[in-house]
Amino acid sequence: MAMGKGRRVLFSLTILFTVFAVAIGGGWWILNTAKQRGFIGPAPVPASYRELLLDAAARCPAIPVAVFAAQMEAESGWNRDASSGAGARGIAQFMPEVWKAYGIDANQDGKISVWDPADALASAAELNCRNRRLVKDVSGNRLENTLAAYNAGYGAVAKYDGVPPFPETINYVKRILDNSKVITW
Repeated sequence: MAMGKGRRVLFSLTILFTVFAVAIGGGWWILNTAKQRGFIGPAPVPASYRELLLDAAARCPAIPVAVFAAQMEAESGWNRDASSGAGARGIAQFMPEVWKAYGIDANQDGKISVWDPADALASAAELNCRNRRLVKDVSGNRLENTLAAYNAGYGAVAKYDGVPPFPETINYVKRILDNSKVITW
């Protein structure tokens, strides 16, 4: 029995819609699975750093723990031995002059080491709190300004009265805030 033209069009549209729905649903499943397993998005907080991260974050309760975790992931990808071309070092990517001014001996081993995650994470949390206090009178979102100050320095945030118009800093703040919503423990 022959199908009428209208029925063929309806049948074709139904098949097309079904294929599209399955493809989209399958795509979302693949994307979510990849995120959960750490293949895309922020790297999960390594088990070896979880306690150190929580202890450090407690030094600055004004910065949500998930934001601090996403910030440290953005800084080094959890690599304690990371070095940047600009000279930043360690898991929290401190520049030498900033480390000299703000590095602390968090684990009380008698050494203040940028390469020691306990010292570096605690120092980063303390610097975040300092920056948060400094940006309190700056226009815009205080958390965004705090993160921007960590990346570009408080002077740049004050000069531009908010997040500086530097692509690196704008992307840094966005990446951290986006990743803080999905970072896994």
